[in-house]
Amino acid sequence: MSNTLTLPAPTADDLAALVAFRQELHRHPELSGEEEATAAKVVEMLRPTAPDRILTGLGGHGVAAVFDSGRPGPTILFRSELDALPIEELGEVEHRSRAPGKAHLCGHDGHSTILVGMARVLSRARPTSGRVVLMFQPAEENGAGARAVVADARYGEIRPDWAFSLHNAPDVPFGSGKLVSGPANCASRGMWIELTGSTAHASRPGDGRSPMQAIAELMPALTALGTGGELKPGFKMVTVTHAQMGAPSYGVAPGAASIMATLRTVRDEEMEALVAAAEGLVTEAAGRHGLTSAFGYDDVFNASINDPEATEILGEAMARTGIARAPRSDLSIASEDFGEFALAGAKGAMVFLGAGPDWPAVHTPTYDFRDELIAQGIALFSATLVACLERA
Repeated sequence: MSNTLTLPAPTADDLAALVAFRQELHRHPELSGEEEATAAKVVEMLRPTAPDRILTGLGGHGVAAVFDSGRPGPTILFRSELDALPIEELGEVEHRSRAPGKAHLCGHDGHSTILVGMARVLSRARPTSGRVVLMFQPAEENGAGARAVVADARYGEIRPDWAFSLHNAPDVPFGSGKLVSGPANCASRGMWIELTGSTAHASRPGDGRSPMQAIAELMPALTALGTGGELKPGFKMVTVTHAQMGAPSYGVAPGAASIMATLRTVRDEEMEALVAAAEGLVTEAAGRHGLTSAFGYDDVFNASINDPEATEILGEAMARTGIARAPRSDLSIASEDFGEFALAGAKGAMVFLGAGPDWPAVHTPTYDFRDELIAQGIALFSATLVACLERA
């Protein structure tokens, strides 16, 4: 059986509708775990493309559209994200956010639009074997979404053999992509720390147990556990992001303090060692100063590792679509939860598609997705699908 597949390019009408859809998503951002209306808009755009199946509510508000050839073959998943960021948009585009304090400043509106474009392409040319799953994932920004999707009981019905994703990258030249085999995104997690003693009158601080000395020691000590450096195995970084002690008062010596820090490594096993070291520092400092301590973690991201064969397929697709391989193809210090699909058994890889260094950086208040990337992303994913099926 031949796996030869020719996928049509999106039409001018398609691209106009897709840009309008992307800008509509941009006007109405929703944060991680709140993407109900965004998911509904996606489903509304998917229905006319007649997928064989649409699953909703995956891992929260996730949506999966399945295009099935009806023949044996691999399940190939393409993934985008639905959520926005808790940042006030300051750009002047007409389609800027209508939601105070929330905005699509990472490009997830554009990534999801690319998948909607893929649905239009697949409605005109089904895969020749196996299945294609277009996965619109919730809650990427806090690291919970992909983990929740693969933990969903229905994920077994669409479990992929291959998984591919892209992320726009303003630091990469337009018309090129950054692709690396092996570690692609750092592991990271947010650590919260609470130190508790007892208050006292400010004139008699010895009557209480102040966390002042402990917090003053811990902030530089935590930072010293990982000061960055070259992005390679062994890299460690700890960034103190917030600290607070007591209540605003001149009359009370404080009895409690809190610290927040982000821990970052290249590999997951290195993260476990860094976590143990950080926890040891907290416990030791609290004990030395007569305090109790508590700590925990939010925004936990495992490292994303690009599978060598999946990376090779993406590289072939880039060559076929005229997307140059960026000369600086190192891993990203930022974190991504796409690696959860690989941990669940898929051969996966992510490429960073260049928006150009003249474009505002992601997570900045004037960022907006570059709409020219929609056609480029559809072409890249189409070529990835063809290259993947040719190996089946």
